[in-house]
Formats: sequence, C-alpha cells, structure tokens
Amino acid sequence: MNAAPPARRRDGAATREAILAAAVVEFTEHGYARAGVRQIAERAGVTAMMINRYFGSKERLFAQAVDRAFTPPTVVGDGPPRLAGSIARTLAERTSADAEQLDPFLLLLRSAADPEATDIVRQGVEAHVGARLAGLLDGPDADVRAQLGLALVAGTWLLRRVVGTTALAEADDERLAGILADMLGPVTRESGAAPVAAEGVTDGPAG
Repeated sequence: MNAAPPARRRDGAATREAILAAAVVEFTEHGYARAGVRQIAERAGVTAMMINRYFGSKERLFAQAVDRAFTPPTVVGDGPPRLAGSIARTLAERTSADAEQLDPFLLLLRSAADPEATDIVRQGVEAHVGARLAGLLDGPDADVRAQLGLALVAGTWLLRRVVGTTALAEADDERLAGILADMLGPVTRESGAAPVAAEGVTDGPAG
C-alpha cells in the first residue's frame, strides 16, 4: 500500500494576499454592501472561514482593501515642479475615453454612501491621497486646500468618465488640462497669492 502524500504546507502570507487582492476587485466592482464574503472567498480560492480567520470580519477586510487601493498614486504624484499642471495633465489623460478606469475612484463611488463604509473610505482618502497632496502644499490651510483640490479631481472624474457629460467627455485633453490647471492654481499656492489669470497665464497648464 502506497503511503499517502504529505500534506501540502499552507502559505499563510500567500493566502492572505490572495484574499486581499480578491477583496479589492469585489469591493471595486460591487461596493461594500453588495460584495459578499462568499464571493470574495470564491475569487480567492479559499473558504469564507479563512477570511474570518485572516481578517476577522468583512468590515476589517474592507479597511485593508481601501488601504491597498488608495496607497498607489493615481492622479496626485510626488509633486514635480508646476504641481497644478502635473495634476491637471494626469487627470485629463486618466479620464479620457480610452484610458483605464481609476479603480480607487470606483471603490469610493460605490461604497461611500454605505453607512458602514463611509468612515473607512474617509480615513483612506485622508491618510493617502489627502495627506500626499497636503504635504506638497506650502502655506496655511494645506489640508483644506488639498481636499478642495481633491473635490475638483473627483468631480471631474465623475462627470467626465462615469456620467459622461457632453462638454467634458468631448473636451480635448490638452485644452481641458489647461483649464483644470488654472482652477487648481489657487489650491497649490500660498493663501493670498494672485490668481492664475491675474498673472497673465492663460494658455497651457499652470501651477
């Protein structure tokens, strides 16, 4: 009689990573309320009990997924010179019709209205892109200015890519980037600085 093959050693780190990667996809596609633990487990190739073992609850798994999704820079990068222009160009390019979807924005959009998810999404925004942008700004009220800038970014993405309002959807990327840079200029400058238009910068990215 042949001996039974030795049990395969479970790789805990790989299992946890598979669950987290599957959770990011499920929460992005369906939002917090509609993404089920069983569906996440099935996508990851594990049982629902394994999710509870590694993460404790769906809420804790969602918090980890938000952290994972929001950590990589998407529109706000590391802050090269002319920050407003850089953000504006990236936003115009990333919201064009042929660009890949911005998954962190989809995750935010599909989950933020859920009471159980709102605080987690807020913390994710503030801890990652909010803190990143605020850290690049000089002068007072950096947190407020940063979040005003993010409101412009999120609103542009929503109307241009998700809703598809005609003027924004059909706008030339370069021209749109110039307008966005003018709007972001006051956000990236110290309080009381002259508006972009007052400096005579009317064409191309500003900031």
